Amino acid sequence: MKQAEIDAGATGGLTSEERKELVELRKENRELKRSVDILESAASFLGAELDRRSER
Repeated sequence: MKQAEIDAGATGGLTSEERKELVELRKENRELKRSVDILESAASFLGAELDRRSER
């Protein structure tokens, strides 16, 4: 199976464009997951800080 055959529609599989899009989407997904982890950590830290302040 050659990529050119897939791109031409002669055989099944991901086209070059689809493969490129998949790589980009996976990269974006990794970056978003990392951002979510950072935001969750920040929210936890800030929540704990607010709890400490309210106990005073």
